[in-house]
Order: sequence, then structure tokens, then C-alpha cells
Amino acid sequence: MRQGWGDGNVAFRVRAAGGVLLVAHLLLVGWLTLRPLDVPWVSAANLHPFAGIRADLALGPLQAARRIGEGLLLLAPLGVLLPMVGGKLSVSPLGSLARTVAAGALLSLGIELLQTGVPGQIVDVDSLLLNTVGVALAHVAVVPAARVRLRRRAERTPAPREDAHQGTTPTITRVGLAPQSDALRASRP
Repeated sequence: MRQGWGDGNVAFRVRAAGGVLLVAHLLLVGWLTLRPLDVPWVSAANLHPFAGIRADLALGPLQAARRIGEGLLLLAPLGVLLPMVGGKLSVSPLGSLARTVAAGALLSLGIELLQTGVPGQIVDVDSLLLNTVGVALAHVAVVPAARVRLRRRAERTPAPREDAHQGTTPTITRVGLAPQSDALRASRP
């Protein structure tokens, strides 16, 4: 049993579902961000923080909302899926947030570094920032409330008895000792 889960089977199912969803999401992100694009020209890499966001804001509110929203939403599911795969209910909220945001930032950095070798894709430090903020926002919005709800559910369900699945312990009838004369007789030649 793990950290307050009422049933080990439930914990396994939640972690397994989280793992499957995490792999599916990462495959989708890889396909969206690392496939070569056939474009007539490619702009230079953006290595100046917030320069791309300012350029997006200059395009107008709808275009800016779309581009900034895409950056926030790309890795946001990791904010929920990573703690789900971890499967712990009783952890420090700040520690969980820090681990999840660090993992999201490292994954985003890895994607940006891989994009340097993909035709048509450009490196953008603002994507790294927006992806990381998206992971943090999703984590803060969902994970603490979900953990509280799951802890309450685990407290309401009665704890299984230790012997509920095993039954009674089998007893062995005592065998009496052989009389002393029999034991001595067997050892003599």
C-alpha cells in the first residue's frame, strides 16, 4: 500500500492510467514540436526572454492570445500527469510543485535543444518560459484539490483487516515426544 491509498489496486490503476496518458501526451508533443516543417524561410532563434511575447502582443489581442495560449497549454498536462504517475497522496505541496515544475522545465529545454536540428523549427526561449508556467499553473489548479479529495475518500473507506484475505492460520497438531526408552534404543547398535 502506498502513502494512504485505501486499496493498493486503486493506486496501481491510477499510476498505470497516469503512465499511459503521460506517454501518449509526450508522443503528441514530440510529433507537434519535432517534426520537420516545409517552410520557405525560417526566422532566427529567439534567445532574448519576453521578446517573442512582446512581438506576439504587437500582432493584436487575438493572435497574441492564441500564440501565448499554445505556449502555456503545450506541456500543461504534465503538471497533473507527473504527480499522478508518482502516485503519492501525502507529500509536501511545495515540494511536489517544485519537482513537477523542474521536470517540465527540463523537458521543455530538451525539446528546444532538439529543435536546433529539425528543419523548419526554431528555438525560442519564450516557449521554454511559457511551457514551464503552463506546467506550474496546471499543477496548482488541479493537484492539491485532487489529493485532498483522494485522501478524504481513502479515510472514508474502512481499512482492510489483516486476515481478511488470508483466512485463519492453520494449526499443526502437536506430536508427543517418544518415550525415552524408544529414543535410546534407536541410537544403540
